[in-house]
Amino acid sequence: MKKRDKLLKFPDFNTQVWILAAGRLLSQIGSGFTLFYAPIFFVNQVGLSATLVGIGLGSGSVSGVIGRFLGGQWSDSPNWGRKRTLLISAAISAFADVFLALTYNFPILIVGNLLMGFGIGLYWPATEAAIVDLTTVEQRNEAFAITRLADSLGLGLGVVLGGALISFSGNYRALFIIDGISFVIFFGVIYLAIAETNLFTQSQSQSYRGWLVALRDRALMVFILVNILFTTYLSQVQTTMPLYLKNFVSTEGFNEKTLSILFSWHIAFAALCQLPVATWLNRFTRIKALIFSLLMWGGGFALVWLTGTLNSNALIWSILALGTMSIAMVAYTPSASALVADLAPESLRGIYLSLNSQCWAVGYFIGPILGGWALDRSTTIAHSFWLVCAVSIGIGILILQYLNSILVARKI
Repeated sequence: MKKRDKLLKFPDFNTQVWILAAGRLLSQIGSGFTLFYAPIFFVNQVGLSATLVGIGLGSGSVSGVIGRFLGGQWSDSPNWGRKRTLLISAAISAFADVFLALTYNFPILIVGNLLMGFGIGLYWPATEAAIVDLTTVEQRNEAFAITRLADSLGLGLGVVLGGALISFSGNYRALFIIDGISFVIFFGVIYLAIAETNLFTQSQSQSYRGWLVALRDRALMVFILVNILFTTYLSQVQTTMPLYLKNFVSTEGFNEKTLSILFSWHIAFAALCQLPVATWLNRFTRIKALIFSLLMWGGGFALVWLTGTLNSNALIWSILALGTMSIAMVAYTPSASALVADLAPESLRGIYLSLNSQCWAVGYFIGPILGGWALDRSTTIAHSFWLVCAVSIGIGILILQYLNSILVARKI
């Protein structure tokens, strides 16, 4: 009974952690409106090829690199700080949705995604640095899990509502308008309810030295290699898989209503598992938690391959695939951020978490382009793509084993 009570105990965090999570939930409701439907809209209604859409979505990662760089530097700067960086992030993201709602051709798609990538890039180092400021080492895994839980709940609501809107009206462009409104609301939450969390007790004026310290940290650099693999996997679920299920599974593919239900299941199951999985993984090292995530990713990709290649029960296989990927995702996200927080000196949290966040920019640049290329080739290549993803987890496990040897030597 005691073990069960401990597993179900609600974490006791600083109030601002909960406010950040609530604001993120509101923002992610808007993102859920667009995330899984954007590739379908731009390919099937705007008329762009899957490759061009992959490039367009991936372009946001290019500006995201700049955003994450500045987000980390501004978060650690007394002249900017976490709060101001978050406010700028929300404003730019809202403006990006204006362009995406007006997209009729490839250039406008690029502009919208460049702005969105830059805004999201600013967001992640600032919010994760704030979470680290507000928690102890023992609390961080669950604190990051709470913010990811808010992401999942918001996305889930957004996917359901977005799917309902499309089913009744077929108006994809309205999704981007609602997404923009959600960022405006998020801006208000940050402005009114969040205080600056960085006390700037140490001299942080020479930020270039912080970047040099981070870039010379061998453990961080090794982790970045495997983290790019993780984020590439995540991008496949959010950009390649919806279009694959729509155009390559069974004779007619899944319709928008079925896709809405499937990805709502994926996100809802992730939300349900987020805290229990994070609590369970606390008994293991960060490395073991990440290896567990890789194994789940491999199983999920293999199930996607079965979904597309078997002639029957495609819906059942897709439900199993997305459920497995939900577990992979919730095991990865808090463990990765907590590991980087463990490595980071107190005065360089923003910079370290910025480099961690850069992996998302790289992964979301590589992933959509690779996925789009595979879907534009033959049906055989489109199906085999998922097997290649499954086999690639072996590379990630080897990198993590090497990273573990470094951490053991450093007694982390």
